[in-house]
Amino acid sequence: MSDNGLSLERRLELVEAELRQARKMAALGELVSTTTHEFNNILTTIINYAKLGLRHKDEESRDKALTKILAASGRAEKITNGVLGLARSRGSDRAPTDLAKLVEGSLVLLERELQKYRVRVEWKVEPAPPALVCASEIQQVLLNLLTNARQAMPRGGRITICVAPDPAAGTVDLSVRDTGSGIPADKLPRIFDRYFTTKQGPDASGKGGTGVGLATCREIIESHQGRIRVESTVGVGTAFTLKLPVAKLEEQAPATQPLPKLGVPTSAELPAAVQ
Repeated sequence: MSDNGLSLERRLELVEAELRQARKMAALGELVSTTTHEFNNILTTIINYAKLGLRHKDEESRDKALTKILAASGRAEKITNGVLGLARSRGSDRAPTDLAKLVEGSLVLLERELQKYRVRVEWKVEPAPPALVCASEIQQVLLNLLTNARQAMPRGGRITICVAPDPAAGTVDLSVRDTGSGIPADKLPRIFDRYFTTKQGPDASGKGGTGVGLATCREIIESHQGRIRVESTVGVGTAFTLKLPVAKLEEQAPATQPLPKLGVPTSAELPAAVQ
């Protein structure tokens, strides 16, 4: 027992919890820098259409202005809820989570960045039970994998996201596949090592190059009693697969209640560039 009454094991647990929170805040900082520009665009749209509605007194012009303002406000709400979902501190509490909805919320947050770099997103969802996870932590992993995939395709490309059950393993699998440059076979075994990176440094968006992203991803997935796998071929692309535990029937009972909002649109609301 230490002088302050805490055992060494307990002190280590507290330090690890603080490190996880610090990493999440770092990821949140990167995300906020991405979404700030999008918020400025939304505000510009709202202001311009508000001026249009005030300038034109006819009903048709005002209806058009109000419709555009409502659409822009709805998008702002989704982005805000997504950022808050990632920032919300819930420790490591697990809850039944629909991974497909988590994917949708994450795509809303990165949509403009993916469009800017000419990256098209396709995703396939099979009927699957909820996974027992901490939603904000898995969203952090997903955002990291999507950002890495985008960086691997500097001239554009395609990301394919799949959600499917694996009944034999008792998991729900979430995979992110890109058509990027791929990872050399001699470097592949080390990509989850802390401070090892295949990048030269942060790119034009200020992201990547520190060598802590994938190491953190692995730590988060393993803390969920899950697994993370990677396959890669130089010149063809890379695929990461997260195998996450299925919530047992008794654990799924809370899922009948509304899940916390994470800025989730319906598929029909996603622009063509990210469908």
